Amino acid sequence: MTSYSPSLDWLDTQHQRMCALVEQWAAINSGTHNPAGLEKMTRLLLDAFSSLGGDTELLDAASLESVGSDGQIHQQPLAKVIHIIKRPDAPRRVFLGIHMDTVYPADHPFQSTQHVDANTLRGPGVADAKGGLAVMLLALEALERSSATDTLGWEVLINADEEIGSPGSAHLLADAAKRCHLGLVFEPTLADGTLAGARGGAGRFTLVFKGKPAHVGRQFHDGRSAIDAMASTITALSLLNGSVPGAIVNVGHVEGGGPINVVPDLAICRINVRATNQDAQNAVQQHLQQVLTDARRHDGITVQMHGQWTSPPKPMDHATQTLFQHVAVCGRDLGLSIKCNDTAGVCDGNKLAAAGLPTVDTLGPRGGGIHSTQEFVLLDSLTERAKLSALLMLKLATGQIDWPNK
Repeated sequence: MTSYSPSLDWLDTQHQRMCALVEQWAAINSGTHNPAGLEKMTRLLLDAFSSLGGDTELLDAASLESVGSDGQIHQQPLAKVIHIIKRPDAPRRVFLGIHMDTVYPADHPFQSTQHVDANTLRGPGVADAKGGLAVMLLALEALERSSATDTLGWEVLINADEEIGSPGSAHLLADAAKRCHLGLVFEPTLADGTLAGARGGAGRFTLVFKGKPAHVGRQFHDGRSAIDAMASTITALSLLNGSVPGAIVNVGHVEGGGPINVVPDLAICRINVRATNQDAQNAVQQHLQQVLTDARRHDGITVQMHGQWTSPPKPMDHATQTLFQHVAVCGRDLGLSIKCNDTAGVCDGNKLAAAGLPTVDTLGPRGGGIHSTQEFVLLDSLTERAKLSALLMLKLATGQIDWPNK
Protein backbone atom coordinates (compact mmCIF):
# COMPACT_ATOMS: atom_id res chain seq x y z
CA MET A 1 0.00 0.00 0.00
CA THR A 2 2.91 2.34 0.63
CA SER A 3 3.52 3.10 -3.03
CA TYR A 4 -0.16 3.93 -3.49
CA SER A 5 -0.52 6.02 -0.35
CA PRO A 6 0.19 9.46 -1.87
CA SER A 7 -2.67 9.13 -4.35
CA LEU A 8 -5.05 7.57 -1.82
CA ASP A 9 -4.18 10.03 0.94
CA TRP A 10 -4.79 12.88 -1.50
CA LEU A 11 -8.38 11.67 -1.88
CA ASP A 12 -8.94 12.31 1.83
CA THR A 13 -8.23 15.98 1.17
CA GLN A 14 -10.90 16.09 -1.56
CA HIS A 15 -13.92 15.09 0.52
CA GLN A 16 -15.49 18.54 0.74
CA ARG A 17 -14.93 19.10 -2.96
CA MET A 18 -16.70 15.83 -3.78
CA CYS A 19 -19.65 16.75 -1.58
CA ALA A 20 -19.87 20.15 -3.26
CA LEU A 21 -19.81 18.59 -6.72
CA VAL A 22 -22.66 16.23 -5.87
CA GLU A 23 -24.77 19.08 -4.51
CA GLN A 24 -24.02 21.27 -7.52
CA TRP A 25 -24.87 18.54 -10.01
CA ALA A 26 -27.97 17.35 -8.13
CA ALA A 27 -29.34 20.92 -8.22
CA ILE A 28 -29.57 20.61 -12.01
CA ASN A 29 -32.55 18.71 -13.30
CA SER A 30 -31.15 16.26 -15.83
CA GLY A 31 -34.20 14.12 -16.49
CA THR A 32 -33.73 11.99 -19.59
CA HIS A 33 -36.20 14.10 -21.56
CA ASN A 34 -35.04 17.51 -20.32
CA PRO A 35 -32.63 18.68 -23.06
CA ALA A 36 -31.94 22.07 -21.45
CA GLY A 37 -30.94 20.48 -18.16
CA LEU A 38 -28.83 17.82 -19.86
CA GLU A 39 -27.04 20.47 -21.91
CA LYS A 40 -26.20 22.40 -18.74
CA MET A 41 -25.06 19.22 -17.03
CA THR A 42 -22.88 18.33 -20.03
CA ARG A 43 -21.10 21.70 -19.88
CA LEU A 44 -20.35 21.28 -16.17
CA LEU A 45 -19.08 17.74 -16.65
CA LEU A 46 -16.85 18.73 -19.55
CA ASP A 47 -15.31 21.40 -17.35
CA ALA A 48 -14.87 19.05 -14.37
CA PHE A 49 -13.37 16.18 -16.37
CA SER A 50 -10.99 18.48 -18.29
CA SER A 51 -8.63 18.09 -15.31
CA LEU A 52 -7.82 14.58 -16.55
CA GLY A 53 -6.21 15.74 -19.77
CA GLY A 54 -7.82 13.12 -21.99
CA ASP A 55 -9.04 13.51 -25.56
CA THR A 56 -12.67 14.58 -25.24
CA GLU A 57 -15.53 14.58 -27.74
CA LEU A 58 -19.31 14.62 -27.79
CA LEU A 59 -20.81 11.66 -29.62
CA ASP A 60 -24.26 11.53 -31.17
CA ALA A 61 -26.74 9.13 -29.63
CA ALA A 62 -29.19 7.31 -31.83
CA SER A 63 -32.71 8.72 -31.74
CA LEU A 64 -35.34 7.15 -29.53
CA GLU A 65 -38.11 5.29 -31.32
CA SER A 66 -41.29 5.34 -29.28
CA VAL A 67 -45.02 4.87 -29.63
CA GLY A 68 -47.08 7.99 -29.02
CA SER A 69 -50.58 8.25 -27.61
CA ASP A 70 -51.82 8.19 -31.19
CA GLY A 71 -50.41 4.69 -31.66
CA GLN A 72 -47.86 5.92 -34.19
CA ILE A 73 -44.07 5.57 -34.15
CA HIS A 74 -42.20 8.77 -33.33
CA GLN A 75 -38.49 9.57 -33.39
CA GLN A 76 -37.09 11.63 -30.53
CA PRO A 77 -33.51 12.93 -30.39
CA LEU A 78 -31.46 12.09 -27.31
CA ALA A 79 -28.67 14.06 -25.67
CA LYS A 80 -25.07 13.64 -26.75
CA VAL A 81 -22.67 11.28 -25.01
CA ILE A 82 -19.44 12.50 -23.41
CA HIS A 83 -16.47 10.39 -24.52
CA ILE A 84 -12.99 10.81 -23.02
CA ILE A 85 -10.01 8.60 -23.78
CA LYS A 86 -6.42 8.60 -22.55
CA ARG A 87 -3.49 6.35 -23.48
CA PRO A 88 -5.55 4.22 -25.89
CA ASP A 89 -2.43 2.28 -26.94
CA ALA A 90 -1.55 1.15 -23.42
CA PRO A 91 -1.35 -2.64 -22.92
CA ARG A 92 -4.16 -2.56 -20.35
CA ARG A 93 -7.30 -0.52 -20.94
CA VAL A 94 -10.12 0.16 -18.52
CA PHE A 95 -13.63 1.31 -19.36
CA LEU A 96 -15.33 3.64 -16.88
CA GLY A 97 -18.91 4.75 -17.28
CA ILE A 98 -21.99 6.18 -15.63
CA HIS A 99 -24.96 8.24 -16.72
CA MET A 100 -25.87 11.88 -16.17
CA ASP A 101 -29.65 11.48 -16.61
CA THR A 102 -32.12 10.92 -13.80
CA VAL A 103 -35.69 9.63 -13.56
CA TYR A 104 -36.96 13.01 -12.32
CA PRO A 105 -38.49 15.18 -15.09
CA ALA A 106 -38.31 18.95 -15.07
CA ASP A 107 -41.79 19.27 -13.53
CA HIS A 108 -41.19 16.72 -10.76
CA PRO A 109 -41.57 18.17 -7.23
CA PHE A 110 -38.28 16.59 -6.07
CA GLN A 111 -35.76 19.17 -7.23
CA SER A 112 -33.53 20.19 -4.31
CA THR A 113 -31.06 18.67 -1.88
CA GLN A 114 -31.30 18.54 1.89
CA HIS A 115 -28.80 17.53 4.57
CA VAL A 116 -30.69 15.00 6.66
CA ASP A 117 -27.74 14.75 9.02
CA ALA A 118 -24.00 15.31 8.90
CA ASN A 119 -23.45 12.27 6.67
CA THR A 120 -26.68 11.99 4.71
CA LEU A 121 -27.61 14.10 1.71
CA ARG A 122 -31.09 13.66 0.23
CA GLY A 123 -31.82 14.87 -3.27
CA PRO A 124 -32.63 13.92 -6.86
CA GLY A 125 -29.89 11.77 -8.33
CA VAL A 126 -27.47 12.22 -5.42
CA ALA A 127 -26.78 8.46 -5.46
CA ASP A 128 -28.02 7.57 -8.94
CA ALA A 129 -25.81 8.83 -10.32
CA LYS A 130 -24.44 12.31 -9.53
CA GLY A 131 -22.51 10.69 -6.68
CA GLY A 132 -21.21 8.08 -9.08
CA LEU A 133 -19.94 10.78 -11.41
CA ALA A 134 -17.98 12.36 -8.56
CA VAL A 135 -16.51 9.01 -7.49
CA MET A 136 -15.43 8.20 -11.05
CA LEU A 137 -13.85 11.63 -11.58
CA LEU A 138 -11.86 11.64 -8.35
CA ALA A 139 -10.71 8.02 -8.78
CA LEU A 140 -9.30 8.95 -12.17
CA GLU A 141 -7.68 12.11 -10.79
CA ALA A 142 -6.00 10.02 -8.09
CA LEU A 143 -4.75 7.60 -10.74
CA GLU A 144 -3.35 10.43 -12.85
CA ARG A 145 -1.39 11.75 -9.87
CA SER A 146 0.65 8.53 -9.90
CA SER A 147 3.82 8.17 -11.95
CA ALA A 148 2.98 4.56 -12.86
CA THR A 149 0.26 5.13 -15.45
CA ASP A 150 2.07 4.41 -18.74
CA THR A 151 0.79 0.82 -18.91
CA LEU A 152 -2.85 1.69 -18.17
CA GLY A 153 -5.16 3.48 -20.55
CA TRP A 154 -8.75 4.36 -19.86
CA GLU A 155 -11.91 5.32 -21.66
CA VAL A 156 -14.91 7.14 -20.20
CA LEU A 157 -18.49 7.26 -21.49
CA ILE A 158 -21.10 9.43 -19.78
CA ASN A 159 -24.48 8.89 -21.40
CA ALA A 160 -27.83 10.61 -20.91
CA ASP A 161 -30.33 7.84 -21.64
CA GLU A 162 -29.49 5.06 -19.14
CA GLU A 163 -32.69 5.56 -17.18
CA ILE A 164 -34.70 4.53 -20.26
CA GLY A 165 -32.48 1.57 -21.11
CA SER A 166 -29.71 3.39 -23.07
CA PRO A 167 -31.41 2.95 -26.47
CA GLY A 168 -29.37 5.72 -28.04
CA SER A 169 -25.98 4.90 -26.51
CA ALA A 170 -26.02 1.09 -26.48
CA HIS A 171 -23.92 0.89 -29.65
CA LEU A 172 -21.31 3.23 -28.16
CA LEU A 173 -21.08 1.05 -25.05
CA ALA A 174 -20.63 -2.07 -27.21
CA ASP A 175 -17.88 -0.39 -29.25
CA ALA A 176 -16.03 0.71 -26.12
CA ALA A 177 -16.28 -2.80 -24.67
CA LYS A 178 -14.36 -4.12 -27.65
CA ARG A 179 -11.50 -1.69 -27.02
CA CYS A 180 -11.12 -2.34 -23.29
CA HIS A 181 -10.15 -5.23 -21.03
CA LEU A 182 -12.39 -4.63 -18.01
CA GLY A 183 -15.26 -2.38 -17.11
CA LEU A 184 -16.03 -0.20 -14.08
CA VAL A 185 -19.52 1.31 -13.82
CA PHE A 186 -20.42 3.71 -11.03
CA GLU A 187 -24.02 2.91 -10.20
CA PRO A 188 -24.68 3.28 -6.46
CA THR A 189 -24.04 0.40 -4.13
CA LEU A 190 -26.50 -0.42 -1.36
CA ALA A 191 -26.32 1.56 1.86
CA ASP A 192 -24.39 -1.29 3.54
CA GLY A 193 -21.84 -1.38 0.72
CA THR A 194 -23.10 -4.53 -1.00
CA LEU A 195 -22.39 -4.63 -4.73
CA ALA A 196 -24.59 -6.08 -7.44
CA GLY A 197 -23.43 -9.51 -8.62
CA ALA A 198 -25.35 -11.29 -11.35
CA ARG A 199 -28.09 -9.18 -12.89
CA GLY A 200 -31.28 -10.17 -14.60
CA GLY A 201 -32.33 -8.90 -18.00
CA ALA A 202 -35.04 -6.37 -18.87
CA GLY A 203 -37.21 -5.42 -21.80
CA ARG A 204 -39.60 -2.61 -22.68
CA PHE A 205 -42.55 -3.33 -24.93
CA THR A 206 -45.59 -1.42 -26.15
CA LEU A 207 -48.73 -3.15 -27.45
CA VAL A 208 -51.00 -1.14 -29.76
CA PHE A 209 -54.55 -2.46 -30.18
CA LYS A 210 -56.76 -1.17 -32.98
CA GLY A 211 -60.45 -1.94 -33.35
CA LYS A 212 -63.47 -0.32 -35.00
CA PRO A 213 -65.38 2.71 -33.65
CA ALA A 214 -69.15 2.75 -33.46
CA HIS A 215 -71.94 4.66 -31.74
CA VAL A 216 -72.71 2.86 -28.48
CA GLY A 217 -76.49 3.41 -28.66
CA ARG A 218 -77.15 2.86 -32.35
CA GLN A 219 -74.43 0.52 -33.66
CA PHE A 220 -72.70 -0.97 -30.63
CA HIS A 221 -72.45 -4.46 -32.10
CA ASP A 222 -70.82 -3.09 -35.26
CA GLY A 223 -67.90 -1.79 -33.20
CA ARG A 224 -64.85 -3.67 -32.03
CA SER A 225 -63.44 -2.50 -28.71
CA ALA A 226 -59.68 -2.11 -28.57
CA ILE A 227 -59.93 -1.66 -24.80
CA ASP A 228 -61.75 -4.99 -24.33
CA ALA A 229 -59.05 -6.75 -26.35
CA MET A 230 -56.32 -5.04 -24.34
CA ALA A 231 -58.00 -5.94 -21.05
CA SER A 232 -58.08 -9.66 -21.85
CA THR A 233 -54.45 -9.47 -22.99
CA ILE A 234 -53.38 -7.78 -19.75
CA THR A 235 -55.08 -10.56 -17.79
CA ALA A 236 -53.14 -13.15 -19.80
CA LEU A 237 -49.89 -11.25 -19.24
CA SER A 238 -50.43 -11.08 -15.48
CA LEU A 239 -50.76 -14.88 -15.37
CA LEU A 240 -47.13 -15.14 -16.51
CA ASN A 241 -46.05 -13.91 -13.08
CA GLY A 242 -45.49 -17.04 -11.05
CA SER A 243 -45.96 -19.41 -13.98
CA VAL A 244 -42.67 -18.56 -15.72
CA PRO A 245 -39.81 -19.10 -13.22
CA GLY A 246 -37.54 -16.10 -12.89
CA ALA A 247 -39.80 -13.74 -14.82
CA ILE A 248 -41.70 -10.56 -13.94
CA VAL A 249 -44.18 -8.94 -16.33
CA ASN A 250 -45.45 -5.52 -15.28
CA VAL A 251 -48.04 -3.60 -17.28
CA GLY A 252 -47.08 -0.17 -16.07
CA HIS A 253 -49.15 2.18 -18.21
CA VAL A 254 -52.37 1.97 -20.20
CA GLU A 255 -54.26 4.49 -22.30
CA GLY A 256 -56.97 4.58 -24.93
CA GLY A 257 -60.52 5.40 -25.79
CA GLY A 258 -62.26 8.75 -25.81
CA PRO A 259 -65.93 9.74 -25.48
CA ILE A 260 -67.68 7.02 -23.51
CA ASN A 261 -70.53 6.81 -26.02
CA VAL A 262 -68.12 5.56 -28.71
CA VAL A 263 -66.72 2.04 -28.95
CA PRO A 264 -62.96 2.65 -28.51
CA ASP A 265 -60.85 1.85 -31.56
CA LEU A 266 -57.39 2.47 -29.99
CA ALA A 267 -55.77 1.22 -26.80
CA ILE A 268 -52.13 1.07 -25.75
CA CYS A 269 -50.35 -0.72 -22.92
CA ARG A 270 -46.70 -0.36 -21.99
CA ILE A 271 -44.89 -3.24 -20.34
CA ASN A 272 -41.67 -3.72 -18.42
CA VAL A 273 -40.36 -7.30 -18.35
CA ARG A 274 -37.62 -8.79 -16.13
CA ALA A 275 -35.89 -12.15 -16.49
CA THR A 276 -33.32 -13.53 -14.07
CA ASN A 277 -31.49 -15.53 -16.74
CA GLN A 278 -31.47 -16.34 -20.45
CA ASP A 279 -33.84 -19.31 -20.06
CA ALA A 280 -36.40 -17.09 -18.36
CA GLN A 281 -35.99 -14.46 -21.08
CA ASN A 282 -36.56 -17.05 -23.81
CA ALA A 283 -39.64 -18.38 -21.99
CA VAL A 284 -41.12 -14.89 -21.59
CA GLN A 285 -40.50 -14.16 -25.26
CA GLN A 286 -42.35 -17.30 -26.29
CA HIS A 287 -45.27 -16.50 -23.99
CA LEU A 288 -45.45 -12.93 -25.27
CA GLN A 289 -45.75 -14.20 -28.82
CA GLN A 290 -48.50 -16.62 -27.77
CA VAL A 291 -50.42 -13.87 -25.97
CA LEU A 292 -50.20 -11.72 -29.09
CA THR A 293 -51.42 -14.59 -31.27
CA ASP A 294 -54.41 -15.07 -28.96
CA ALA A 295 -55.18 -11.33 -28.97
CA ARG A 296 -55.21 -11.25 -32.76
CA ARG A 297 -57.95 -13.86 -32.78
CA HIS A 298 -60.42 -11.21 -31.62
CA ASP A 299 -62.68 -10.41 -34.56
CA GLY A 300 -61.81 -7.03 -36.05
CA ILE A 301 -58.83 -6.41 -33.76
CA THR A 302 -55.24 -5.83 -34.84
CA VAL A 303 -52.32 -5.82 -32.41
CA GLN A 304 -48.77 -4.63 -32.96
CA MET A 305 -45.89 -5.05 -30.52
CA HIS A 306 -43.05 -2.53 -30.44
CA GLY A 307 -39.92 -2.50 -28.28
CA GLN A 308 -37.19 -4.93 -27.39
CA TRP A 309 -35.09 -6.52 -24.68
CA THR A 310 -32.99 -3.54 -23.67
CA SER A 311 -30.63 -5.35 -21.27
CA PRO A 312 -29.63 -9.01 -21.53
CA PRO A 313 -29.07 -10.98 -18.32
CA LYS A 314 -25.61 -10.52 -16.82
CA PRO A 315 -24.32 -13.80 -15.31
CA MET A 316 -21.36 -14.08 -12.97
CA ASP A 317 -18.97 -15.83 -15.35
CA HIS A 318 -15.41 -16.78 -14.40
CA ALA A 319 -13.83 -13.53 -15.61
CA THR A 320 -16.39 -11.39 -13.77
CA GLN A 321 -15.94 -13.42 -10.59
CA THR A 322 -12.18 -12.92 -10.83
CA LEU A 323 -12.65 -9.17 -11.23
CA PHE A 324 -14.94 -9.10 -8.18
CA GLN A 325 -12.23 -10.90 -6.20
CA HIS A 326 -9.71 -8.21 -7.14
CA VAL A 327 -12.17 -5.54 -6.01
CA ALA A 328 -12.72 -7.40 -2.74
CA VAL A 329 -8.96 -7.58 -2.09
CA CYS A 330 -8.67 -3.83 -2.73
CA GLY A 331 -11.51 -3.37 -0.28
CA ARG A 332 -9.72 -5.38 2.40
CA ASP A 333 -6.61 -3.28 1.84
CA LEU A 334 -8.76 -0.26 2.68
CA GLY A 335 -10.49 -1.87 5.63
CA LEU A 336 -13.72 -2.56 3.72
CA SER A 337 -15.67 -5.79 3.47
CA ILE A 338 -16.87 -6.04 -0.13
CA LYS A 339 -19.72 -8.45 -0.80
CA CYS A 340 -22.13 -8.88 -3.68
CA ASN A 341 -25.68 -10.14 -4.15
CA ASP A 342 -27.62 -10.99 -7.28
CA THR A 343 -30.27 -8.47 -8.32
CA ALA A 344 -33.14 -8.09 -10.76
CA GLY A 345 -32.07 -4.52 -11.45
CA VAL A 346 -30.35 -3.67 -14.73
CA CYS A 347 -27.84 -1.07 -15.85
CA ASP A 348 -25.28 -0.47 -18.58
CA GLY A 349 -23.15 -3.20 -17.01
CA ASN A 350 -25.55 -5.70 -18.61
CA LYS A 351 -24.72 -4.38 -22.06
CA LEU A 352 -20.98 -4.28 -21.43
CA ALA A 353 -20.99 -7.87 -20.18
CA ALA A 354 -23.03 -8.97 -23.19
CA ALA A 355 -20.33 -7.42 -25.40
CA GLY A 356 -17.74 -9.61 -23.65
CA LEU A 357 -16.35 -7.12 -21.11
CA PRO A 358 -15.96 -8.34 -17.50
CA THR A 359 -17.61 -5.56 -15.51
CA VAL A 360 -18.26 -4.52 -11.92
CA ASP A 361 -21.14 -2.07 -12.11
CA THR A 362 -21.87 -0.76 -8.59
CA LEU A 363 -18.70 1.13 -7.73
CA GLY A 364 -20.54 4.34 -6.90
CA PRO A 365 -21.30 5.64 -3.42
CA ARG A 366 -23.41 3.99 -0.76
CA GLY A 367 -26.98 5.22 -0.80
CA GLY A 368 -30.60 4.24 -1.17
CA GLY A 369 -34.14 5.28 -1.97
CA ILE A 370 -33.20 5.70 -5.62
CA HIS A 371 -35.98 6.61 -8.05
CA SER A 372 -37.99 8.08 -5.17
CA THR A 373 -38.28 11.32 -3.25
CA GLN A 374 -36.32 9.66 -0.46
CA GLU A 375 -33.14 9.16 -2.51
CA PHE A 376 -30.04 9.71 -0.40
CA VAL A 377 -26.28 9.31 -0.48
CA LEU A 378 -23.96 8.67 2.46
CA LEU A 379 -21.32 11.34 2.08
CA ASP A 380 -18.44 9.48 3.72
CA SER A 381 -18.74 6.84 1.01
CA LEU A 382 -17.73 9.30 -1.74
CA THR A 383 -14.07 9.23 -0.68
CA GLU A 384 -14.31 5.60 0.37
CA ARG A 385 -15.48 4.42 -3.06
CA ALA A 386 -13.13 6.71 -4.96
CA LYS A 387 -10.26 5.08 -3.08
CA LEU A 388 -11.57 1.62 -3.96
CA SER A 389 -11.58 2.24 -7.70
CA ALA A 390 -8.37 4.24 -7.62
CA LEU A 391 -6.55 1.43 -5.82
CA LEU A 392 -7.85 -1.12 -8.31
CA MET A 393 -6.56 0.96 -11.22
CA LEU A 394 -3.24 1.67 -9.51
CA LYS A 395 -2.70 -2.05 -9.01
CA LEU A 396 -3.50 -2.63 -12.68
CA ALA A 397 -1.09 0.11 -13.70
CA THR A 398 1.78 -1.32 -11.63
CA GLY A 399 1.10 -4.91 -12.66
CA GLN A 400 0.18 -6.05 -9.15
CA ILE A 401 -3.07 -7.18 -10.77
CA ASP A 402 -2.07 -9.12 -13.86
CA TRP A 403 -5.23 -8.79 -15.87
CA PRO A 404 -4.91 -10.69 -19.19
CA ASN A 405 -5.19 -8.89 -22.48
CA LYS A 406 -7.86 -9.93 -24.91
